[in-house]
Amino acid sequence: MERRHAFLPGEIWQESYEYEFRSSNPCSDVWLNCQKSAEVIVPAWIYTSWEGLNNRRFQNLKDTKKCVESRQLQKEGYLQKKRVELEGKAGVRSISSTSEKDGNGGSEYARGMLEEILDRNNMNLAYKRVKSNKGSHGVDGMKVDELLQYLKQKGNQIRQTILEGGYRPSPVRRVEIPKPDGGKRLLGIPTVLDRVIQQAIAQVLSPIFEEEFSDNSYGFRPNRSAKQAVTKCKEYMEAGYKWAVDIDLAKYFDTVNHDKLMRLISETIKDPRVLSLIRKYLQSGVMINGVVTATEEGTPQGGNLSPLLSNIMLNELDNELTRRGMKFCRYADDCNIYVKSKKAANRVMASITRFIEVELKLKINREKSAVDRPWKLKFLGFSFYFKRGGVGIRVHRKPVDKFKQKLKELTGRSNAMSIAQRLIKLKQAITGWVNYFGIADMGKLVKELDEWLRRRIRMCFWKQWKKTKTKHDNLVKLGIGKGKAWEYANTRKSYWRTAGSPILSKTLTNEYLKKLGLQSISERYSLVH
Repeated sequence: MERRHAFLPGEIWQESYEYEFRSSNPCSDVWLNCQKSAEVIVPAWIYTSWEGLNNRRFQNLKDTKKCVESRQLQKEGYLQKKRVELEGKAGVRSISSTSEKDGNGGSEYARGMLEEILDRNNMNLAYKRVKSNKGSHGVDGMKVDELLQYLKQKGNQIRQTILEGGYRPSPVRRVEIPKPDGGKRLLGIPTVLDRVIQQAIAQVLSPIFEEEFSDNSYGFRPNRSAKQAVTKCKEYMEAGYKWAVDIDLAKYFDTVNHDKLMRLISETIKDPRVLSLIRKYLQSGVMINGVVTATEEGTPQGGNLSPLLSNIMLNELDNELTRRGMKFCRYADDCNIYVKSKKAANRVMASITRFIEVELKLKINREKSAVDRPWKLKFLGFSFYFKRGGVGIRVHRKPVDKFKQKLKELTGRSNAMSIAQRLIKLKQAITGWVNYFGIADMGKLVKELDEWLRRRIRMCFWKQWKKTKTKHDNLVKLGIGKGKAWEYANTRKSYWRTAGSPILSKTLTNEYLKKLGLQSISERYSLVH
């Protein structure tokens, strides 16, 4: 009889076999099970086909001790744990009840968690989300637009390979993104196929783990946002918690311990096939300059599954802080703890650092971690200030400088884009930035940014007109007299000075720029604040 092994990598399994029999003929068939001590019951050997079993082959088992014990257990209504991901109690099932044919060949895992992940509706939803997110290609070079045709041809084959445990994820493609402080953020871009599979896993697992996550965790969770986290911090400060412990994890996504993470996942997820698939993604490797390097720790930052895995890992930190009665907010790997005195803040910093490094096996960035007043720190790009009636939220200086640098790149004189293209890009950048920082008090700031941006746009016009005659003709079209137009066109002022002079402020007016499609930062802010 054909049989296959189902196991978790790195796990040691203790075999204790029991037999289950049909109620009509208790000893006609045999089901062999393997128990893992203390946590889950999983099948060690799964028969791939139940047809053609010869009852006489097991006739000699009728009077054995095992057979008698099994019949006795059934008579007493013995309850066993389900061999699927959700713990519960169910009466002992006969082999006939588990051998009904379905897409998985009638195995004990039929209609289990892996089947739920690979369900057509779930996979279609995962594909739509990956397609809407767009994103770059993986190591195979396949783009998102090419995936649909590939799935039509190979979809069923890939699904069956995953069910049989033979699927091997591709390595991730290494991408380095510069950080503002001069370092580099390492991203791992999976193939579009692996992104769909990871998304499908995340869609099924997320609702299960949502029930376990802390209310003080706001990152990468449904109906939660950075705005809610910042607002919660403000509430802590108004309640008198005016000292903050700012914890910064060093290269968090690159240092997650695989064994520790898998143990945490296995406490909730009981389907070993799903656990095995997740571990394969953790150990899929990374391709750098055409060479594949094994990954022994870390979760690739850039995969659809990574945010969920990071929350599962750091949920242990949330539970520890909750157990201690701490006031805290966590968004992914950014965590701020609020206390009432500097002495308490230093004590919390020392004890939580030990917990993170010893229990979670992660590293603290001691240079960036700090104990200070909240209004002197940056949390998710925001900071705080005192105003009449309470605490106010403001945008930290660093995100403002970064935003101005982005606008400067889009309005650079040497940029080859047309004015229309610039305005489209500017609208996208402005809308995204204001939507994120809209809860902050920045009425004066956005007015200053608007004036600065309009001046840069006028500079782009003056630069594109180039020749004196072109400048003259365009100034005339905008309502300047010919004599004055020749005078303005022959100016020796720099581009920046001309953009701030009456030459252009009277011709390229605010209303004119608005009609062309320039997004006003102030107007956008008034809509979201």
